[in-house]
Amino acid sequence: MEQSLSLAKKEPEKSVMADAVFNHLSGFNGDDLISEINLIRKKIHECSPFKNEPVDLVLWVKSGTVKANDYNPNNVAPPEMELLRLSIAEDGYTQPIVTFDCVETREVIDGFHRHRVGKECEEIQSRIHGYLPVVTINESRQDKGDRIASTIRHNRARGKHKVDSMSDIVVELRRRNWNDEKIAKHLGMDPDEVLRLTQISGLSELFADQEFSKSWEIGEIESDLEEVELA
Repeated sequence: MEQSLSLAKKEPEKSVMADAVFNHLSGFNGDDLISEINLIRKKIHECSPFKNEPVDLVLWVKSGTVKANDYNPNNVAPPEMELLRLSIAEDGYTQPIVTFDCVETREVIDGFHRHRVGKECEEIQSRIHGYLPVVTINESRQDKGDRIASTIRHNRARGKHKVDSMSDIVVELRRRNWNDEKIAKHLGMDPDEVLRLTQISGLSELFADQEFSKSWEIGEIESDLEEVELA
């Protein structure tokens, strides 16, 4: 009973604080209002028990500051792209765009097509005032290889990725001195899948640490590669 009374006494204070924030925001408009709302959200996020979770802080940023990455293997067919546009037009943005903060710009980690809709559809762009909703992945994703892995995990969790682009990405990670075990672990693959994707690239230097029979001939290798079937 005493606890209930204690909570009841605190309720007016909470209301007063909320009203104070509302009154403060009423003095702003346009870009300044959005900037001030973002600032308040950041302050709340700093003391949140969920501050280590990116989804705890959704910000609205100028769409021009959000840039696509150059490695996304996800591909959406025109009908699905139109359905995404319709979904955002009818239901609004229900998922933020996952980004990496590059200080002056943000690189898309996941949500490339949501990002495109917000930039290219005039009706939606006007409705959201030229902004996009974003969350920021953990700051530890500084290395490009880590960001690539994050993008792949998002895509593969939905079962969407292009095989040829995935092969290019495996090659890129190998060039960044990621061994097969690390690639498999961080991209959610098994070792055989990593090897097959590496073979598709046709870059012999990537096989420098692999053991092959000296009896293999170039023609036989090319024939084997042509018959590779991805799982």
